[in-house]
Amino acid sequence: MPVYVLGVGMTKFSKPQRSSDYSELGYEAGIKAMLDAHITYDDVDQGISCYCYGDSTCGQRVFYRFGMTQIPIYNTNNNCATGSTGLYMARNLISHGISECVLVLGFEKMQPGSLKGNFTDRVDPLSSMVDLMKKDHGTTDAPFAAQMFGLAGKEYMDKYGAEPRDFAEIARINHSHSKNNPYSQFQDQYTLDQIMHSPMVFEPLTKLQCCPTSDGSAAAVLVSERFLKDRPELHGQAILIAGQCMATDSPAIFNHSSMSLVGMDMTKYAARRAMAEAQVSIQDIGVCELHDCFSSSEMIAIDGLGFSEPGKAHKFIRAGEITYGGSVVINPSGGLISKGHPLGATGLAQCAELVWQLRGWANSRLVQNVRVALAHNVGLGGAIVVTVYKRADGGNNTSVSDEDVRERSGVGYNPAVEIRGFTTAQAKAVRSKRGSDWAFAGSQETGNFGGY
Repeated sequence: MPVYVLGVGMTKFSKPQRSSDYSELGYEAGIKAMLDAHITYDDVDQGISCYCYGDSTCGQRVFYRFGMTQIPIYNTNNNCATGSTGLYMARNLISHGISECVLVLGFEKMQPGSLKGNFTDRVDPLSSMVDLMKKDHGTTDAPFAAQMFGLAGKEYMDKYGAEPRDFAEIARINHSHSKNNPYSQFQDQYTLDQIMHSPMVFEPLTKLQCCPTSDGSAAAVLVSERFLKDRPELHGQAILIAGQCMATDSPAIFNHSSMSLVGMDMTKYAARRAMAEAQVSIQDIGVCELHDCFSSSEMIAIDGLGFSEPGKAHKFIRAGEITYGGSVVINPSGGLISKGHPLGATGLAQCAELVWQLRGWANSRLVQNVRVALAHNVGLGGAIVVTVYKRADGGNNTSVSDEDVRERSGVGYNPAVEIRGFTTAQAKAVRSKRGSDWAFAGSQETGNFGGY
């Protein structure tokens, strides 16, 4: 049974501790997604909450602010692939006829600095991976994730002849893309030399080639074909999830390859299955949101997804194939490196960007004449979700003017190119009448979410 993304919403991604609390971030993204989908919370029959850093029922804390309709609410944690895991769950619920309309909500309120474990009195879920890395390569004082992905980059250089400047070029392109995305945590543009000479984190990765920790939220409304047919006026904005695969590691993760350790084999497997379901080839993909937590991650994924011939991702990059005018535009949003990486929201932010691209709304950074888009989201430990999107009408995207978007959009402006808060009236329009002032926590009258 076909499943469509009918609405998306986001907050701006920001440095940790410089934003509202997770409950307000999630509330903002959810309200905007429902406005975009032209639904109310009473239309939602299941809710999926995606976060890594928070207590057990943070999802209920956010969803109850939309209403208390007694629908099932799931809380998911799958490391960096958490948001896309929620998308995968929602698609399964709808495609199997269990649900008609699911709201997926990802949010994160993170701590400054590199990622750290929260529990020191039990085995770390990544301990077998870290132990293998230590056995093969030793360790340094660098963050463990930077070491893992840095070693993967070194392996790619040793095996295929890539150079440090190739990884820096990936970061240069992502930073240049982000200047056109108002949701990005960073919108500064850098030269290749500036990126290569920024502080070294773990060779070949400099600081400007590493994603930051971030606060932020993103949301998506997924619906069935039957739900969409009852609303024919919304058919033009619906985006089909044409193919999707969620997978975990194979035994190859412990084959003493650093590239396998960070998801190379998962990427190949999930990409092949998702594209087969969507009945497309990699040459059909015009725009891609790719999991670039480090520039080496993008290098390996370009190869693993099949954009380049095996072992030639660096040559693909040198030829200018990953930006505007090339074979595929990768990370027009700026990617994790520049847009930011609030773990639970990342996969949903990728979804939002690709929905805006395929609708033709992303005018500040639009990739023209695209029929198929792909999202790639990886979590160590491990999980991967590869999702292939198409327009509901099967055609190519064309630019829609900001003026026309304002007429169509439920938020009253073009959310792809402009960030605004929302009004109290808009919030009340999508919230259920079945709710509680206690659940809303006294914020009903402010209308200041987003602070834009």
